[in-house]
Amino acid sequence: MQQIVSGDHAAFSELYYRYKDRMYYYFYRMLRNSSELANDFLQELFMKLIEKPESYNPNYSFQTWLFSVANNMCKNEYRRSEVRKEYLTSEALKPKLDYISETPVEPEQLLEKVFQTLTLLGEEHRSAFLLRYREGFSIKEVAEILELPEGTVKSRLYYAKKMLAEKLEYLKDQIEL
Repeated sequence: MQQIVSGDHAAFSELYYRYKDRMYYYFYRMLRNSSELANDFLQELFMKLIEKPESYNPNYSFQTWLFSVANNMCKNEYRRSEVRKEYLTSEALKPKLDYISETPVEPEQLLEKVFQTLTLLGEEHRSAFLLRYREGFSIKEVAEILELPEGTVKSRLYYAKKMLAEKLEYLKDQIEL
């Protein structure tokens, strides 16, 4: 980031290629599996890096800071969508559950079903779960990103796993949470 502040375009390209896939996936899952929104948010995130590279605080790891910015972008979207919600029908807001069936699930499909089911959880539980179990951040790092006490993060992770276990009850013999 310090190189980007000094105008090094190659440094920006390196950061973009290093983080674009992870950030896309994070946005995709946080924004209810919308590839269109994920792409828009990904572009907006990297535009922020270009336009305001000085906003990076070098006292934090870049990765933690980047996910903090991404998380705040998602929070802002949730606030905007709350305003729009009253204009939408309740059918339009219901998550799609057509991927849930009683047929046996192949091992490679299990993880995808868990992450698809995350769309049914609230933003606060989904973000903690993705950061911890998809991105591999420590509890402390998740707390930094979400700007929460570590105990709150642990609680959200506990309840996220509990809710996922309830929603994926039909898979109980095939997965461990």
